[in-house]
Amino acid sequence: MDDLIDTWSSTKPVSEQIAERLKKDSATFRCNDNIAKYIKEGELDLLQKELEEKIQGMLETLVIDTANDHNTQETARRVAKMMLRETFGGRYAPMPKVTSFPNMGYKSMYTSGPISVRSTCAHHFQNIVGNAWVGIIPNGEVIGLSKFNRIVHHIAERPQIQEEMTTQIAEALQEYAKTTNIAVVVKAEHHCMTHRGVREHESDMTTAIMLGAFKDDPATRDEFYKICMSMKGHG
Repeated sequence: MDDLIDTWSSTKPVSEQIAERLKKDSATFRCNDNIAKYIKEGELDLLQKELEEKIQGMLETLVIDTANDHNTQETARRVAKMMLRETFGGRYAPMPKVTSFPNMGYKSMYTSGPISVRSTCAHHFQNIVGNAWVGIIPNGEVIGLSKFNRIVHHIAERPQIQEEMTTQIAEALQEYAKTTNIAVVVKAEHHCMTHRGVREHESDMTTAIMLGAFKDDPATRDEFYKICMSMKGHG
């Protein structure tokens, strides 16, 4: 019976097969969730092909003659690859390896930034472009500075809203840096405001998460903000 079920399932689109695994595990698969562990080897290629076909359908619905328009003949393939492997890659690839090492007694704040943020607004699939600054007061372990960039970039590469992205960065830093003392500030321009709607180019959005000492101690919080203000690229 199981063999018959497997044979029947394999005829379904790969997107449905992945979604069924997620539902069976009661796992969420919202736009900013990472679902890498539910994708089997080789399925990302199949998912890319499935997406390419649907994007081609979108182009046809837009009444674009891709057969005779040299500009768009490969657009569906390019966009499908870009979405799964690059702009939304943080959904489909696992978090890069982040290793911690013993803290040799440093108990003060250290910061990193500006870290480039290249994300996508979930509402209109327009770009979110800006920078992030992070602050940490370590406990028993620390992570290398480059790992902050890797964590921020991986979380940014998915469709989402900036508030949730900022929270996810803070939660990931808590997990990998093994400390509750975390500060994250993200300042970004939203192309859903600059390229549509009000078309306002002077309005950036700033979000901040303060945890542990950054939340409880005003002096620590103020010191972090002053450091952010002094870093090149802020403002």
